Amino acid sequence: MAAAAELVSPTVRAKQVFSPSPSFSRSSARWTSLQRSVRLPGVAKSSTRISCSVNQAPAPVAVQTEEPKGKNECYGVFCLTYDLRAEEETESWKKLISVAVSGAAGMISNHLLFKLASGEVFGPDQPVALKLLGSERSFQALEGVAMELEDSLFPLLREVQIGIDPYEVFQDVDWALLIGAKPRGPGMERADLLDLNGKIFADQGKALNAVASRNVKVIVVGNPCNTNALICLKNAPNIPAKNFHALTRLDENRAKCQLALKAGVFYDKVSNVTIWGNHSTTQVPDFLNARINGLPVKEVIKDHKWLEDEFTEIVQKRGGVLIKKWGRSSAASTAVSIVDAIRSLVTPTPEGDWFSSGVYTDGNPYGIAEGIVFSMPCRSKGDGDYELVKDVIFDDYLLKRITKSEAELLKEKRCVAHLIGEGIGVCDLPEDTMLPGEM
Repeated sequence: MAAAAELVSPTVRAKQVFSPSPSFSRSSARWTSLQRSVRLPGVAKSSTRISCSVNQAPAPVAVQTEEPKGKNECYGVFCLTYDLRAEEETESWKKLISVAVSGAAGMISNHLLFKLASGEVFGPDQPVALKLLGSERSFQALEGVAMELEDSLFPLLREVQIGIDPYEVFQDVDWALLIGAKPRGPGMERADLLDLNGKIFADQGKALNAVASRNVKVIVVGNPCNTNALICLKNAPNIPAKNFHALTRLDENRAKCQLALKAGVFYDKVSNVTIWGNHSTTQVPDFLNARINGLPVKEVIKDHKWLEDEFTEIVQKRGGVLIKKWGRSSAASTAVSIVDAIRSLVTPTPEGDWFSSGVYTDGNPYGIAEGIVFSMPCRSKGDGDYELVKDVIFDDYLLKRITKSEAELLKEKRCVAHLIGEGIGVCDLPEDTMLPGEM
């Protein structure tokens, strides 16, 4: 689940506000790329001058709003300003959702952003603003991403902002998808990566704490994602710790795939699959509580040795096998799993089922150590929140594996103590449990 090193400031902000007419469609507009020096009032001039000419049907008339604040420069079609609030008052659209994505010029984001803009994630009647965070090195690539979004004519995409300052990009966001992180370099130990990426997520946590919505939902993808999520939430004390997630949904999806293959069924027959613990080789794909066609997996798959040995190893090493065959890490399936993770929070969980997410352990009913981010089974009412599932069973095999992953996360926490306000970081990780995609 490697993420490109696309990080964080100043922004090219695209603010648009649309007229009350619900009949507006970008397919009725003809977009032409021009070079010009015209700027909106109050907008600073920069070396990048991108704009457009628009011929559109007379129905929704563009209305100039108040001057943009700050030094943000409008970008292409997204410089247009309409009265978005007026349209929000109609029955045609829901209130605008603002989504920040870090590492926005990376491969994972290249798949994810178009799903977000199309309505595939939040629904076909949900307007979305995208705020894309990158680095100075990736800024031109961010402009290219914005151009592709512009050319895709998504009716639901109402605003695009690109920048390298998290304090600007995270302003008032409802969702923060933190994908950007440094990859593991040659000779780098897991402890080194924890410290390097931990500093990034500490800074991003502080920015979210300062400027994001007080109920922002945060999904951390950049590895090591569990401890990065812990660092992020510890640096954002004004945001509920429960709102932070580490992505383990791809691991769950891989586990469902393998169980379906072994049982000879389609994967929609597989439910109640949990990934326990860390996103590392200590992760625990739970077949004890999983079901196939409503029956316990162990009643359907009689080869219990396969379940205990090969199944777990296949799931843990799936990313490495993919890299060998494909020559790169799993960007597309990671993007799909991010979509799945968001949907699991914004749509009610099917009766009797659950999903996996790395969440804060305080108050958990399983006896897992508090104060870490640990993947556990969750249910949601579709309001963005979740509750931990209580009706799960354990056996000695499952408990032993969970304890090992718990111990690893506690050691990772000690490594980053200096980043979470708990003293001096001391690393004593006994072995390298990093997944191939982190390298």
